[in-house]
Amino acid sequence: MSAGQHTGSRKPHLPGTVAWAAADPLRAVLAVIAVITVVTGAVQVPFGGAVLQLIGAESTPETRQLFGTVGMFMVVVGGLLLHTLLNAVPSPEVVLWSGIQKTGAFGAVGIGVLNGVFSPIALLVAFFDLATAILLFIYWRRISAAAPELGNVSPQGRGRTA
Repeated sequence: MSAGQHTGSRKPHLPGTVAWAAADPLRAVLAVIAVITVVTGAVQVPFGGAVLQLIGAESTPETRQLFGTVGMFMVVVGGLLLHTLLNAVPSPEVVLWSGIQKTGAFGAVGIGVLNGVFSPIALLVAFFDLATAILLFIYWRRISAAAPELGNVSPQGRGRTA
């Protein structure tokens, strides 16, 4: 057996998964957060009443409906973010708008706590969204700086050709 081979019962990682995450840890962290956003949004749709009680909000048919609608949008935005992060070249626009959405979520939950709609425990969610927004804006700046100039993009790209 050569030095590069190994034995054991461990299953190998999916091809490139570890290399992909190691090559860009911020991108990998954002992909995990996108998955968390999709899962928590999906939970809010059918179990909004229970989640509302956890964050100290009143569970009425109206609040459950609104919370379920918010959950549906979390699934969409989180899924879109994950989709672009898994592409070879992520879309700076998707990353930017995902950061804007997370900033808005931070503000909305914070206002809800200030107005007594949510208990202070909901601030954990708000600050997670704020931290995510900051990471998204950092990543957006990085990939925007690396993106080609608009006039130099091929016809298959996002811009026009010269």
